[in-house]
Amino acid sequence: MAEDVVAEIVASVLEVRATPGQQIEIGDTLVLLESMKMEIPVLAEESGTLAEVLVAVGDVIQAGDVIAIYE
Repeated sequence: MAEDVVAEIVASVLEVRATPGQQIEIGDTLVLLESMKMEIPVLAEESGTLAEVLVAVGDVIQAGDVIAIYE
């Protein structure tokens, strides 16, 4: 069953640390965001295989945007 990783805040994407096909574990950093000069890691909440990353460095994302999908 696919799970979406959703942004909780408006932010800029500083770094994408995970790639499609990668095995991820709970707590792995998928993406690093920047908001109000603070770095905010987006962590995996479940283990699985990363199916897709929907953001790139420099993107501005809104709260509710899907960042990645994993299985």
